[in-house]
Amino acid sequence: MRAGAAALLVAAFVACMASAGDGAAGATTPTDWPMFGFDPARQDVGPQNTGIEAASLGKLARQQVSLPGTVDSSPIYLHGVTVKGRRHDTFFVTTTYGITLAIDAGSGRILWRYTPATYSGYAGSAQITTMSPVADPSRTAIYAGAPDGRIRKLSVATGKELWSTSLTRDPTHEKLASALNFASGRVIVATDGYIGDAPSYQGHVVTLSPANGHIIGEWNALCSNRHGVILPSSCPQSDAAIWGRSAPVVDPATGDLLVATGNATFDGKTFWGDSVLVLSPDGSRLLKHWTPTNQDDLNRQDLDLGSTAPALLSGGYFVQGGKDGTLRLLRLSRLAGVSDATGGELQSVPVPGPTDLFSEPAVWKGSWVFLATSAGTAAWRLEGGRLREVWSNSSGGTSPVLAGGLLYVQWSGDIYVYSPSTGKLVGELPIGEAHWQSPIVVDGRIAAGEGNSNDHATSGVLDIYRLP
Repeated sequence: MRAGAAALLVAAFVACMASAGDGAAGATTPTDWPMFGFDPARQDVGPQNTGIEAASLGKLARQQVSLPGTVDSSPIYLHGVTVKGRRHDTFFVTTTYGITLAIDAGSGRILWRYTPATYSGYAGSAQITTMSPVADPSRTAIYAGAPDGRIRKLSVATGKELWSTSLTRDPTHEKLASALNFASGRVIVATDGYIGDAPSYQGHVVTLSPANGHIIGEWNALCSNRHGVILPSSCPQSDAAIWGRSAPVVDPATGDLLVATGNATFDGKTFWGDSVLVLSPDGSRLLKHWTPTNQDDLNRQDLDLGSTAPALLSGGYFVQGGKDGTLRLLRLSRLAGVSDATGGELQSVPVPGPTDLFSEPAVWKGSWVFLATSAGTAAWRLEGGRLREVWSNSSGGTSPVLAGGLLYVQWSGDIYVYSPSTGKLVGELPIGEAHWQSPIVVDGRIAAGEGNSNDHATSGVLDIYRLP
């Protein structure tokens, strides 16, 4: 897919999408937030005009909506869609046990609830999902995952299941964790394993037909010479989880898919642990890769490279973090093909810490990178092929989001709101415990889940902040 087609792809999702500008606010034009990260490239930069500016943060009213489960992911949003025969601005969320809900953004009322038939078999157990749903470009359906390893297409109007497809042959070991994506007429999915890394499982990428759920392409990070969804125990190696919140990322210039894998064997032939992988747009072929020279050490020390996904910058650059607390600058044109080559990063910088990195970067204007850890939040700018730190602080956070010219960073207790160019704190919004969640900011509203999927709760809360 060439650049012009890719631009049309993004436009099909968000008709009014624009890059956020520092300090931009004012009247809002109704806008969708159709997926985690806002667009298929997962830039985590939302609409330029949200209706919320620094001066209005203190006027926002908070509503806590009680839910039948924890939303340990991010909501999505469609404005003015028909639900139950009437038009609603609507949030859609999926709980850790696969219940998907449509919630009226203006009142917080639950409009419909979809519960998988398999729910009672795993509710309250460690078999969970942290997958954010994704909207179909038609705005008449969404796609959602569940702990039974299935992706379902659900009607926006009624919550009715339209089709269901299994992404794993062992859902007790292979987990649906990363957010769903949609690009080039395909639903894009990745798998990983559950906490504790109990074998056997593996990371694989699957693309699905939105019309009927049939598998279009599939690629296994272990036993990559085998095609189709395989029984994980039939491969002699385990792990290589694809579990970064943003994975898979879509390169808007080519349509290629980018993911990063976690701990596992690497041989440059059929085993691709602790590597950045560039796959064909249909997810069926490995095109190139990057693997750090210390891959074996990362594997032995449980320092997954794939604790976060690649984040694309302008000029073919991208950054890749990892549980080792290092952010690496790389360039797509310099990645190796299918080989056992390692190394080649252009620069490595420490993230706020020392600590593990589990969040996704936000990329603004193609050159700014915002990143948060449990130890702090920082901003870098790409200048002359190097990352230069612009500001940092000691306030932790999950994946940052930039919308309406403000940077939002959720953490247990608060959503911190910053000026992105200076790091000045311009507001705080109280919220409960945070784990993988990050907010969305659209149409004069902020929505974010709270709670921790590892608590195995069957109740939870969605926070909605609104202008009066």
